Amino acid sequence: MIEIAIAAIIVALIFDFVNGFNDSANSIATVIGTRVLKPLHAVALSAIMNFVGPFVFGVAVATTIAKGIVSPDDITVYMIVGGLAGAITWSVLCTYFGLPISNSHSLVGGIMGAGIAGIGFETLVFGGLSKIFAGIVIAPIGGIIFGFLLTGLIITIFANRRPKIVNKTFGRLQIISSGWFALTHGANDGQKTMGIIVLILFSAGLIPELEMPLWVIFAAATAMGLGTFFGGYKVIKTLGMKITKLKPYQGFAAETAGGMMLAVFAVLGIPASTTHAITGTIMGSGAARRTRAVRWKVGRQIVFAWLITIPGSAILGIAFTYLIYLFV
Repeated sequence: MIEIAIAAIIVALIFDFVNGFNDSANSIATVIGTRVLKPLHAVALSAIMNFVGPFVFGVAVATTIAKGIVSPDDITVYMIVGGLAGAITWSVLCTYFGLPISNSHSLVGGIMGAGIAGIGFETLVFGGLSKIFAGIVIAPIGGIIFGFLLTGLIITIFANRRPKIVNKTFGRLQIISSGWFALTHGANDGQKTMGIIVLILFSAGLIPELEMPLWVIFAAATAMGLGTFFGGYKVIKTLGMKITKLKPYQGFAAETAGGMMLAVFAVLGIPASTTHAITGTIMGSGAARRTRAVRWKVGRQIVFAWLITIPGSAILGIAFTYLIYLFV
């Protein structure tokens, strides 16, 4: 069982790497789209802050993942591997096609599917899932509202300033806001893999309680940081250039507002989607300047990807779990 648990932890860290790879765009898309930083510099900044994030905001999100999707007493290591395989497959497919889907929801869907395949619907923890689904609704809507309001406030305050000075000022500030969003991204998304690793250790009987060893935090943070550094340009292009053309003050507003939401979610233990948050704030920031500035068609395509993520990854989780049990 120890060998299986080690293999499962490796798979979990691979998912964490893929998560960082796909979500690398979330914290740096706007700073690249506004031409404030070159892609390599932006990616390096994001990778460092993603690594630091999980050490700053505690492990409330990890606890939700470990206890709030399926019953920890019922799930097996084999089921966890099947769920992770489904989540990884879904994330890789969406990254390949440039869709900034939620890796968080891929993980939730994959583990749900594995639980359903292994035991049935009765293993699902509906109290925890209700918190997760609340985050699905709140993140994009709240992002649009926060991004719109903060951008509107900046426009009001700096309305009489010369555009050149405004762009230069917020160009510098955007480096800070990009790092802030990357920090909160690491705090939220980095914890999800930690929760899965703890669940693996508990299911394999290697730890008596669902507690968080320091090495788990370090391993998950490292995997996400590396994934972020090697992140995919297709998703960066979708978020940073296709949704709307942003000016530096809009990028600052989008990142700041998105980071504020993720920080609150991390403290409350809500595993929110960073993709939902930043896409919502980008749309809100673009709409605050001019509604037609937002390419709503691209937004609709992204929303479609969100809607199919949990069902799609759940189906893959079911399939992989059945496949694994054929050979064990």
